[in-house]
Amino acid sequence: MAPRVLILGIGNVLWADEGFGVRCVERLAETKVFPDNVQLLDGGTQGLYLLPFLEEADVLVVFDAVDYGLEPGTLKLVKDEDVPAFMGAKKMSLHQTGFQDVIATAQLMGYCPDRLFLIGCQPEELEDYGGGLREVVAAQIDPAIQEALVYLQDFGIVPTDGVGDQSNLADKSILRSAYEEGRPSEHEACRSGDDRFFPKAV
Repeated sequence: MAPRVLILGIGNVLWADEGFGVRCVERLAETKVFPDNVQLLDGGTQGLYLLPFLEEADVLVVFDAVDYGLEPGTLKLVKDEDVPAFMGAKKMSLHQTGFQDVIATAQLMGYCPDRLFLIGCQPEELEDYGGGLREVVAAQIDPAIQEALVYLQDFGIVPTDGVGDQSNLADKSILRSAYEEGRPSEHEACRSGDDRFFPKAV
């Protein structure tokens, strides 16, 4: 029987490079059509709410921004039993349940996927609220996807080109094209604070 595969992108698109994983899943859904045993999911920052999806999966592929302390834009690939340790390298935001916690809980409950593959990218910027992916990180979306496609071939999964299932993605208003092209400039938005309250130079 064909394995049930969950391809998951996690992170918060509102905090610059933290949205890397979500953007990878979006690109996959826009360009590849997978068989019915493969599910694409924008996991956002849902934390433990993702447990039911893990319960149904035999194979889990995760895209995420993870602070490994490497050069920005560096991809690091981690498999199976090594995944939980690396997922906890650094939580990307204080409000987010670390995905390491999700994996650990699934293991304790006895339904963690048998096979795990983490495709992590070293972020450049996480402190820009409302900002998009930095160029060095955005440039790794397609290489990260290629790593996932090569991995999935081992399970006999080869998608076709085309627009795939987008039912488990975020609202269209915050997909990358709409979000990054439609937002105001940093100066117009004053994302670093309200200049009415900035201290004036003496």
